[in-house]
Formats: sequence, C-alpha cells, structure tokens
Amino acid sequence: MSDRKIWGTLDPFLEGGRMGRTVANREFLRALLRVDPCDEYHFFVADRAQQRALSRNLERQWPELWSANRFVVSTRARLPRALKTTDFHCFHLSDCITSQPHLARMRNALSGRIFPITGVTHSLSYVRYGRELAAHLWPGCTARDCIAATSTTAVEVLRRWFAHLRDGLGLGETTYPGPRLEVVPLGVDCRAMRPPDDEARAKARRRWKLGRRRMILVFARLSHQSKMDLLPVMHMVRRLLAAGVEADSMRLCFAGAKEEKGNSAETLLNLGRNLGLDCQVVENPDEGTKADLYRAADVFLSPVDNLQETFGLTVLEAGAFGLPCVVSDFDGYRDLVVHGETGFLTPTLGPAATPDVDVLAPLIFDSHYHMLLAQQTVVDVAAMAEQVRRLLDDETLRRDMGRASRRRVEQRFTWDAMAARLAEVWNGLWREPVDEDAAREARHPLHVPYGRVFGGYPTAALDPESLLCWSAAGEAVYRGREFPVMYPQVGQLVDAERLKRLVFFARKPLTVAKLMEKFMRSETLGTDDARFHVLWALKQDLLESVPDAGESDTN
Repeated sequence: MSDRKIWGTLDPFLEGGRMGRTVANREFLRALLRVDPCDEYHFFVADRAQQRALSRNLERQWPELWSANRFVVSTRARLPRALKTTDFHCFHLSDCITSQPHLARMRNALSGRIFPITGVTHSLSYVRYGRELAAHLWPGCTARDCIAATSTTAVEVLRRWFAHLRDGLGLGETTYPGPRLEVVPLGVDCRAMRPPDDEARAKARRRWKLGRRRMILVFARLSHQSKMDLLPVMHMVRRLLAAGVEADSMRLCFAGAKEEKGNSAETLLNLGRNLGLDCQVVENPDEGTKADLYRAADVFLSPVDNLQETFGLTVLEAGAFGLPCVVSDFDGYRDLVVHGETGFLTPTLGPAATPDVDVLAPLIFDSHYHMLLAQQTVVDVAAMAEQVRRLLDDETLRRDMGRASRRRVEQRFTWDAMAARLAEVWNGLWREPVDEDAAREARHPLHVPYGRVFGGYPTAALDPESLLCWSAAGEAVYRGREFPVMYPQVGQLVDAERLKRLVFFARKPLTVAKLMEKFMRSETLGTDDARFHVLWALKQDLLESVPDAGESDTN
C-alpha cells in the first residue's frame, strides 16, 4: 500500500462560463492545487477530446505540476484498471447528482481500498433529482461516502429528500444507508476581489456616471423564471420614494446573464421610468465589468425567491468587495449574511404544502414549476425597503457593515478554505469504520446485470468447457502479418501485445477456462478483462471454436 495521496475525479472542473456552477468548479480546482494536499491528481474524463483539452489546460496553467508528472489525465474507459492498480486517497466529484453512487459501486467491486468519495451540491430542486438521489440509498453505501453540502439548508434539504425517498420506496435506513452529509461552503478569491481604495472607487463611479447618486446593485439572471423575480425590487423602490427618498439620489442597477428569449431588460427599464428612477441594466457582464460594478456600488441587494438557488456566490463576491448586503432570509443566504452585522436578512414566507405543483412538475419544463413555486414565495417588501433605506441614509453604517462583510468572507468563505476543508473531510472519512466484505458483496439495485437480464438475446453464453484455437487470421496477427482494427473505445481496453499472447496460448485447442487461466496468470488480469479479450478475439475471428477436436494442452 502506497503512502502517496492520490486524488481522483471524473470531472475536468475547468469549464467555460462566468456564473454559478461553472465558476465554482473552476475556482475550486485552482484552490485545490494552491493548497496542494495530495501527491498526484488523476482525471478520468468522458472522451479523448475532453482528455486532450484538459491536458492542454493543465499544462498551460500549472506547468510545474505538469512537468513533475503530478497530473494523470485519462478517459473513463481506463477507470476500472486504475481502480485495480492504484491506491487512491479519495475521489471528488463536481456534483453529487450524476455519478457518485455509481462510482462507489465500482470502487467497492474493483478497488483494494474503500476510499472516500465526495460530491458537491449545487441546485437541489429539479424533479428528476429524486431518481438520482435515490441511487445514493443502497446497501453498498459506506461511511466514507459523503455529500459536501454548501450550506446548512442544503444539508436539511438532503435529509428531507432521503426521508421522503425511504418512506415512498419502503427502504430501511439500516439496509439502505445513505451518504454522510458535511457542510462545505463555496468561496471566492479574496486576492482578486477586494474593496477598492478611494481612487479606484471614484474612477468606477465616474465610469458609470453616478455623480452623487448611491447605487443599489442587483446581480441576477435576468429572467423572472430563473433564480429571482425582480418585480418586488420595483415595489420596494416605490416604498422608498413614498418614504421620502428622492428618485434622483439613487440608481438601481440590474446586472446578470440575459435569457435567450424575453425582454426582461426592457421591462425593467420601463418600470424604472414609470417611477422616475435612474435605472440601468447591464447584460452578460464580463469579469472586469462585474468588478467595476461592485467597486461603484453602495448596497448589494438580492431578494432571491427561487428554489434553484442553494448558496449564493454573488453575495460572497459583494462581501469580498466590501459591500453591505440586503438579501432574502432564504436557503443558503442565511449562512452568508449576519443580520445587523454584515447586512440585513429580509424575512420570507412560503407555502406549507404545494400539492398541485407537486403532481404537475414532472409534466412541465423545469423553469415553469420553479416559477410557480417562486410566485408563492414572498419576500417582505416593506422590511426590504426599510433595510435599504437605512443603508442609503447612513454612510457610516454602510462602511461598517461593508468592512464586517469583507472580514467574514476572508475568515470563512475563500476557495482556499473550501479546499482545505475538503482535505480535512477526506482525511476524517478514512477514520470511519467500514465493513469492506459487505461493501464488496453489495449489488446496486439500479445497476443492470446485462449478462443476466439480456442473456436470452444470443444463442448461448461463453462455455468454460468449450474448445478454442487460433484462426488463420489470429496466427497472422501473432506473426505480425496482419494488424487488428480497434475502435478508439476498444483500444483502451484491448492491448495489442496482450492479444498476440492470447492467440499464441490457443495455437492448439484449449478450453476457454484453461485459456483464460493461462492468460490471466501471464498478464495479471482479472476475470472480466480476460473474458473481454477472449470474446473480442472470437468476434474478430482471431480465435475460433473447435467443436470436434480433442483437447491438447501442450502449449
């Protein structure tokens, strides 16, 4: 057993995009490699194109680690062999939904060690996730399987998800255990995001032509169906104006990703004009523009009401830039803002039950049922208006809360802190006791045993007692006169030199059982790998059945 810590993943993490999950994945990997808790980093990605792209990115961004051979980039076809031959310290996945329990099944079956597997939460509200989360509940789930939930609310949601699934499917917790749940918040890069000095702030405000106006900044996807309904913000402004705040003393700025369809920007601008308000919409801002808006702003506002939101990276970004935040008392937001210290939490109200949406959700688009749920989630407009008014009126309060917000982000919500926290989790999971024999024997009920279920399709199954011998084509391949054609995926499983030795062992008739025994002993292969080589050689006419020949074992 090696003392080297080898980290593995099924995901590239380096993805395009400027918001949400893609940012979180990219920045986590950068932080992980800064903290550098492991000796090697192994990536098993979907295909060769992704393998080439990731290899180029890793070599360009981390040339020292690359030249030291601390990265291994393979496709997932190589994963079974790697699990058999490599002592992994852990595997970490960019989400907990798509692959985690299935990787655990493969680990149990193939690896010499039951190593920790972790996956991160993002959105948890999609109706199809019931099927995906149910896969976590299976007899082979161990105490070293863990979901890294980004907030305390995410932990509670997962507990309720699993309780609902167990109740509906009749699964006992002892027989069908679920993964461990740990809170591991996302973060921001406090070196790249920092409060502006007086000169930088003045420059940003001149660029946006603010004059003496105080800017209320809202970062959101510009759609009423995704993440946040922005109309309550306009109702809040109406209350501010009614309370005596002058329209020309403030600017309301909406910034974020524009939906492909719809006219949200035009609608927001028209609503602002109706109120006589200086209103601005910045669509699809790049990183430089985002930073400039944060530097120019006075108050950050995020009245989120959509179940798709689980954490709230923009709240942390605003805090890193030293802004006081007024946000919904909703989901993971309440972990990020300390009410009365770094900003204000605005009370929210939601339905106790949603029977009509519950039965409709599987039959409509995700955005539609999320919108129907959000339209029943109330953000207290009067409270939000009062909180924003206090900050607009009191420069000292804005400054003090902004400084406190920055300190809190520095202390608790950096990417490096997340990476270090996960390293602690991986080490801690190794201390959890595991019944390895029981884990290896467990079968996942959602994994199809294709050979058994579809065993009636072929005429017969491979018989260990049937006789095989090399064919004319097999002998030609062995002697180098012909070369087998392999599809790219097969080429990662069938080794050409091994194939030559396989057909050589069968130069005279030999039973399948004895042929596989010789081949496995020679190549240090498992049964599945050896069987695949034999069947593939038969498929390509390199081996042939010998029904009438007497067995010869003079090889």
